Amino acid sequence: MPDQDVRLQHLKVWLDEQLPILFAAQGWGVVPPATLTAASSDASFRRYFRWEGEGRNLIVMDAPPPQENCKPFVDIAFLLAKSGINVPKIYAEDLERGFLLLNDLGNQTYLDVIDEENADDLFRDALQALLAFQQLPMVAPLPSYDVALLRRELELFPEWYVKRELGIEFDSTQQQLWQEASDLLIDSALAQPKVLVHRDYMPRNLMLSEPNPGVLDFQDAVYGPVTYDVTCLFKDAFLSWPEARVRGWLEDYWRQAGALGIPVQPDIEDFLRASDLMGVQRHLKVIGIFARICHRDGKPRYLGDVPRFFAYIEAVLARRPELAQLQALLSSLPRPAGATA
Repeated sequence: MPDQDVRLQHLKVWLDEQLPILFAAQGWGVVPPATLTAASSDASFRRYFRWEGEGRNLIVMDAPPPQENCKPFVDIAFLLAKSGINVPKIYAEDLERGFLLLNDLGNQTYLDVIDEENADDLFRDALQALLAFQQLPMVAPLPSYDVALLRRELELFPEWYVKRELGIEFDSTQQQLWQEASDLLIDSALAQPKVLVHRDYMPRNLMLSEPNPGVLDFQDAVYGPVTYDVTCLFKDAFLSWPEARVRGWLEDYWRQAGALGIPVQPDIEDFLRASDLMGVQRHLKVIGIFARICHRDGKPRYLGDVPRFFAYIEAVLARRPELAQLQALLSSLPRPAGATA
């Protein structure tokens, strides 16, 4: 029997043990007959199941150790809930085995429903949630986006995309260009004011819910650059918006954040530059991650979105001459189908 199927059997046994305890504690009566179906999986090893019985839904997370660790999810869920963010409520946990029983925030993500007409309203709600957790005091024992983490993320690009996907080793000139570009991106990130950073605050991880949005996939949160999450929200892995509209949303965020005392850059142009460079760092990282998911984990479908990230990067290169080294480096590499030259 495949390992995942063995885990599923163990998960079902654990769930059968937990449900009567939960139903008794909540005053829900007797546990009804129910179905357990796949809810979603993601680019990690985690997967989710939806338990449905007589009008009541629950979510079960399967996060297999040692690849996944549920404790950060539990700790950060508690932290975000204190600020009023709509995150999953944890009804039961087995951290050693990687099982969590959660309330159900719905089955529609922002990515499922967002379009040109409703984007302003949906993003308005998303920004309110973002502003709420960016106001949290930085007292929880979370890691910071330091030099080592930023460089480790950037190195995913040459290690997995250039070397494994393209089959290329940097020559000495390319390596020098890469080093200079990386240093610039890292220095820009470290110079920014710090807040709590979700790290994947994008439509795929926001649920259409009440209150809206429900926020998922926050277990990798750190303290880091103030522009990180808002840039991630509007320069998404799976859908793109016109640049003028993105700038308008970024300016809306900047005004609201400043009014709330969130430490955004005082000058809007400095904020937009920091957002641009932060986005490039993230895009290079994600290109590397998508290549790794293909070559290490056997999930090639994510590579189809790589041209979107190159398009984001090219747009920034066109207006940020300080990234000339990165432009020269990327121009020396073969481009994926669909990417600009």
